Amino acid sequence: MIDQLNPYPKYKDSGLPWLGKVPAHWEVLPGRTCLREVHRPNTGLAETTVLSLSYGRIVVKPEHKLHGLVPASFETYQIVEPGEIICRPTDLQNDQTSLRFGLSKNRGIITSAYMCLKTFGSLHGHFGYLLLHTYDLKKIFYGLGSGLRQNLGWRDFKNLPCLLPPFPEQTAIVRFLDWAERRIRRVIRARQRRIKLLEEYKQALINQAVTGRIDVRTGKPYPKYKDSGVEWLGEVPEHWEVRKLKYLVSFTGGGTPSKAISEFWEGAIPWVSPKDIKSTVIVDTVDHISEGALESSATSLIAEGAVLLVVRSGILRRHIPVAINAVPVALNQDMKALRPKLNLLTANYLYLIVRGCENVLLDEWTKQGATVESIEHEFLANSRLPLPPHPEQTAIVEFLDKQTGKIDTAIAADHRVIDLLEEFRTRLIADVVTGKLDVREVAAKLPNELDELEPDSEIDALESDENVDTFERETSEAV
Repeated sequence: MIDQLNPYPKYKDSGLPWLGKVPAHWEVLPGRTCLREVHRPNTGLAETTVLSLSYGRIVVKPEHKLHGLVPASFETYQIVEPGEIICRPTDLQNDQTSLRFGLSKNRGIITSAYMCLKTFGSLHGHFGYLLLHTYDLKKIFYGLGSGLRQNLGWRDFKNLPCLLPPFPEQTAIVRFLDWAERRIRRVIRARQRRIKLLEEYKQALINQAVTGRIDVRTGKPYPKYKDSGVEWLGEVPEHWEVRKLKYLVSFTGGGTPSKAISEFWEGAIPWVSPKDIKSTVIVDTVDHISEGALESSATSLIAEGAVLLVVRSGILRRHIPVAINAVPVALNQDMKALRPKLNLLTANYLYLIVRGCENVLLDEWTKQGATVESIEHEFLANSRLPLPPHPEQTAIVEFLDKQTGKIDTAIAADHRVIDLLEEFRTRLIADVVTGKLDVREVAAKLPNELDELEPDSEIDALESDENVDTFERETSEAV
């Protein structure tokens, strides 16, 4: 149905350069004629359902995520009713990417730092939200606001030019965009599910290869196995060794040069911290230090070809960031370099062991129950790992490079589709809400639908929803 949309037959100049022409029969009125700010204090804890603005949606916050808040804190919150629009008005100067508006579907409470807006008169509540959301997508509000951090206030909304189609047309726009949003979200979630499955398959493939479950040269199990003596590892190929890591690598820690000496941070030496471990190979970093910084701090220069491991970070509760440096680097104190003894172990194979056995090694290496999770050196150094002969390590690395490369290509393609669909959704909302496309006839033909499904059910339903396949083809053509 997307391809059936056309412009309106007649337009007029809105008088606003950023808005351009609008349908001739639409009105443009100041916000004070159709919006008002409301604030209902949660006096006496009248309401306990806590709401949150998350990725442009108002969601009910689960109790287990109310960290640091006590019931008395909620008396300072404000009460929100279904159909009201929530705006995060703060910090426009420093944050120009977040979605600042959400439409509440529940009664509950939300921080009083947010603005609560209610539509009235000839402005449909849901269309009012879509209008403000569109202005947000077009970055209109970043020219408004006041104060040191450029915060929005009611004064910015009372004179805000608001587009007002006839009320039935607002309803048609809401109906159409709700229909389109459901289908776009279903396609995106299906792609996200596939990405997750591909990532799981990749890790399982790596795990099978580095633990000897399959011989990558034949694609079959090895002919003979023996007990490794390591509970999580089980049996390994008969000719493999199992060695403690401290006999296979040398360890080097890191440190942070003084932040008070600016010259230390004006050099050309990459200084690796956990925020830099986002890819397999490190070729550059966010921060750089000087030769003087090396001489005056606990950090040292690590030659290329080491395995770099994050050893202290909250992320260690679920993931071990690891990479190999392709250039000489220095490390901060939350990192550790493992340099393999090349006659025994290759860096690429060690990297793959960490990747493929990550879930087990998280338990083996980390200090459980700490405020900040950390990899304990004693656990790390004394962990016993599978060690194939050197030529076999090379074969495993080459096999996995080829196979995981194919998987990564498929994952990248799905990410690209998601990005294109997000861009298409943004453009579609803006074009429909500002009258660039006429949805009246299409909206009238749409079937009635049930309430939105839960995320997992929505993805499962995709397999039997022929309309979603059609919709994906139409949106791909439109993009």
